Amino acid sequence: MYPEIEPHEQGLLDVGDGNLVHWEVSGNPDGKPVVFLHGGPGGGCSPAHRRLFDPAAYRIVLFDQRGCGRSTPHASEDPDLSANTTWHLVSDMEKLREHLGIERWQVFGGSWGSTLSLAYAQTHPERVTELVLRGIFTVREKELDWYYGGGAGMLFPELWEQVARWAPDGDVIGAYSRLLNDPDPAVHEAPAIAWSVWEGSTVTLLERADLTASFAEPRFALAFARIENHYFAHNAWLEEGQLIRDAHKLSGIPGVIVQGRYDMATPPVTAWELHKAWPGSELVMVGDAGHAFDEPGILKALVAATDRFRP
Repeated sequence: MYPEIEPHEQGLLDVGDGNLVHWEVSGNPDGKPVVFLHGGPGGGCSPAHRRLFDPAAYRIVLFDQRGCGRSTPHASEDPDLSANTTWHLVSDMEKLREHLGIERWQVFGGSWGSTLSLAYAQTHPERVTELVLRGIFTVREKELDWYYGGGAGMLFPELWEQVARWAPDGDVIGAYSRLLNDPDPAVHEAPAIAWSVWEGSTVTLLERADLTASFAEPRFALAFARIENHYFAHNAWLEEGQLIRDAHKLSGIPGVIVQGRYDMATPPVTAWELHKAWPGSELVMVGDAGHAFDEPGILKALVAATDRFRP
């Protein structure tokens, strides 16, 4: 990746509904605008995400989506997510773009960030110069069934057992929705950590203890689990198959899809189906990688894509 850098501008943007979204800008103030969309939903941004872009060429915009990271209120403290939906986030992006005086920007998103990127670009194609996407997720029933219905659990039985124990009826998303929204920490804390650790343990080709431990931190885990579960329980407020059905709206927007062959969280079939439906897209299948953005092969492909679209 590019060297570590610090933001030269940051703030909290009032996007309505009592939400303040934290944003930052780094890199070249006069460079090509790019916005980074983090995963989860609820994962938040990290300093490493700035390093995916050439700081001499790009004006790099990162923001924490509603309820997580440095945005407020934080979902670990306020479980009311009624004003936290895909379309609220699309609107937040437009408010941030206007606030920063940006006409058009490159949109970069991985995992849930790819979902939000597609929703935004299909709604506002005139605002998007290029798309760089990783680990494609479109919140279809078959994708949710794979990861939360026991499909991936057949490959990680000892990990899945820790998730499924909280859903004796087999409805993992429904059971966790009840548990995570209980105000009593004695009820919600352990399931939140189980939900979060499941993801942290399965997103890399080889398990990384440091990554798993970061997903087990209680405050992060509760916000992460609450927001993800809230979105998945509502199919992200998308019609079934909507983002692939409407991929034709991306025609004329250059795009690169980077996908790990052994991605257990978002299997390659979705990337393949999006690629076939999106005219002019390029699919880079990384043969020795899972899901995480910093898997070596994925990282190399992502930086190559952002370098290609430099001015």
